[in-house]
Amino acid sequence: MAALDFRLDGKTALVTGAGRGLGKAVADGLAGLGATVYGTSRDAATSQRISERYGTPSPIMEMTSTASLEAAAAAVLEHSGGLDFLVNNAGINIPKPAVDVTVADWDAVLDTNLKGSFFLSTAVAREWLATGRPGAIVNIASQAGMIAIEERSAYGISKAGMIQMTRALALEWAAAGIRVNAVAPTFIRTELTEATLSQPEWASTLLGRIPMGRFGEPDDIAGAVAFLLGGASSLVTGATLTVDGGYTIH
Repeated sequence: MAALDFRLDGKTALVTGAGRGLGKAVADGLAGLGATVYGTSRDAATSQRISERYGTPSPIMEMTSTASLEAAAAAVLEHSGGLDFLVNNAGINIPKPAVDVTVADWDAVLDTNLKGSFFLSTAVAREWLATGRPGAIVNIASQAGMIAIEERSAYGISKAGMIQMTRALALEWAAAGIRVNAVAPTFIRTELTEATLSQPEWASTLLGRIPMGRFGEPDDIAGAVAFLLGGASSLVTGATLTVDGGYTIH
């Protein structure tokens, strides 16, 4: 039954920020389900490792540069012969009290997390619309886009914008067979969260807000992304799937 098919054999996916953390776990998960994976990074050394890991070219992509995004998308589309999936994972956070956020901080976070993901999505969708090829996009948002968390004002605003972007693009492209969904994780144990979760008092406070009593692991997100890309979610679009252990229940 197609609706229960979780395999991705014969499909091609582009995953941004695939060199570590969530991006690496997602890319590994999709490859394990049979997809051909293209991953991106903003530095040459990491791109080389990604290329060797998945056996495909890994374009250097700077999320704050629309020219870089469009060039990377074009290169992947040309080499692959056409994409089926896009995962907008690359993102940054600069934790600070709101009164300490600078214009440079704001621009870096919003341009990377929201602007970059929007324009990469449109670059890929433009090809899908022109060729009549269906596709699926998953945006890695955050529970911080749904609830307020201390010292994450710019980050939370960028992720709230990503959640609204998910709905807006899903509406515009649904008739063309393009689905757009998002995953909103809680705190996941990665290199990027190590500084936060290694603070015993702060980690204890955060853990106390999660009814399931644990932080997430990268594979928790990889599974959610694979579900939203595959045939098992064929009638799902414009949705945000929270993977938060119940954090946002409160």
